[in-house]
Amino acid sequence: MIKVLSWNIQQGGGSRIHKIMSALGKIKAQVVVLSEYRNNSNGQKLRGLLLAAGYRYQAVSAATAQVNSVIIASTFPFNTQLFPHSDTEYGHSVIKAEFDAFSVYGMYLPHKKRHRLFDLLLSEISAEKPMILCGDMNTGVNYVDQKGNSFWYADEFVEIQENGCKDAFRYLHHDIREYSWYSHQGNGYRYDHTLVHEDLLPIVTGCEYLHIYRETKCADHSPMLLQIG
Repeated sequence: MIKVLSWNIQQGGGSRIHKIMSALGKIKAQVVVLSEYRNNSNGQKLRGLLLAAGYRYQAVSAATAQVNSVIIASTFPFNTQLFPHSDTEYGHSVIKAEFDAFSVYGMYLPHKKRHRLFDLLLSEISAEKPMILCGDMNTGVNYVDQKGNSFWYADEFVEIQENGCKDAFRYLHHDIREYSWYSHQGNGYRYDHTLVHEDLLPIVTGCEYLHIYRETKCADHSPMLLQIG
């Protein structure tokens, strides 16, 4: 079984890095996508801890030090592809890790900002290998993944699913209401998603939010764990 974990670690992890690493040690995913990663000294420390934990293969973009971006770390080797020209401001927000059987696209899509990253993801669906899209997409289905209708890019989120990449959580859990982040007012939002190419759906055995790590303040988002195989 292969586990793919995606997690918004909140502003680079800060003083919580060791708590985050402890959580990763318990979850034991072979592929880890961390969003809100920051390419600074704290990020370098995190990469060193990931390396010591067995995540020998890592990829980051060329984002500047205080910009929220993404890291993919794996115990399996992979080829990396970056997309610096996908958007004039947010080309650092998507990274591709190509494995033997599939590709993982890790992402941190900006919150309520104009970008063209869904165009990139739609164009990549026709790639040769089936894909897994995961990370903090900062959108979802209005009135389903939140109580209201404040999501930007909700139509694009649905369009990706209509073009072959399905919401693995909904595939397994249907209409259950569950949220990965809560505002200070207590409003829940399902910002974090894992979309799996329909060719891979028959081998999806689990897709869950691990709320305990948000509730114990490792980060303000719940990590999401996909299991395949």
